Amino acid sequence: MNSLLAKLGQDPKRSLSIFLRGLGLFALGLIFIALGYFYHHLWQVIGLVILALACVIAAWGYIGIFANRWFNILNRHKPNNKK
Repeated sequence: MNSLLAKLGQDPKRSLSIFLRGLGLFALGLIFIALGYFYHHLWQVIGLVILALACVIAAWGYIGIFANRWFNILNRHKPNNKK
């Protein structure tokens, strides 16, 4: 499990950028859904597809961020306080 956490959380900056891209796509999907409310319903279908893709991308980025933090918590070294 420790090696899996290390692999998933090896690059937290990249994971953050993936998460933010997913978040941006999520907002774009919401815009398409709102556009379909006022105009043609096919815009809503496009919005739902983008929304589903955005959730997968954002979840993948969040898993990377979470794995990095969890790996750091599990491998934290206790300081030596010998005097």
